[in-house]
Amino acid sequence: MLVEQIMNNKPYTLEAHHTIRDAMRLMREKKIRHIPIVTPNREVIGVVTQRDLKEAMPSSLESAERDRLFDVTVDQFMIKSPIMAHPLDTVEDLALIFYDAKVGCLPIISNNELVGIVTTTDMLYTYVELTGAHKPGSKLEIRVEDTPGVLAHITKIMADHKTNVQSVLVYPDDKSTTHRVLSIRIQTVNPIELIEDLIKHGFDVLGPAFPGVEF
Repeated sequence: MLVEQIMNNKPYTLEAHHTIRDAMRLMREKKIRHIPIVTPNREVIGVVTQRDLKEAMPSSLESAERDRLFDVTVDQFMIKSPIMAHPLDTVEDLALIFYDAKVGCLPIISNNELVGIVTTTDMLYTYVELTGAHKPGSKLEIRVEDTPGVLAHITKIMADHKTNVQSVLVYPDDKSTTHRVLSIRIQTVNPIELIEDLIKHGFDVLGPAFPGVEF
């Protein structure tokens, strides 16, 4: 999946001459937490976040001091030279940037111009949609040997039960370096017979637990 498929392509922006007051008003009215700061040509020069504004306006300030800060321009508090991405980057690339850099948003640029924004909330929604967690179904966790063909064997058993696979995630097994844990979402709410068949074929099904099914 590409970034252009999940980004907000109409982000709200401000320019360097706008004030903290402007930024706080925009965040409040549009219910957003991140604002790219752009030039008149929509070149990104910074990002202002809700956290930045909270730090800029500590509650301990006197009213007069707070009023003065409201009129300070955003370029004095923005994150300069923010990390950015391209619409044709992959969502996996973006997730890695969020993980490594621990940022809350990424402006998306093309030809040096802002064309969108992706936030951690967007990434969360994308994860839910890609894994099918928002759809009716069940999740199985199976410990398997890290060998070619094991996933094909499992999906063949699922096909025999006429069970559709919604998503497959692979995790390291914290008990063995030669095994992996498959987290498989399937389109059925009653996977008992499938679980029993997987166990009969020698697979180590970790869950979910059902009455009468022995693991």
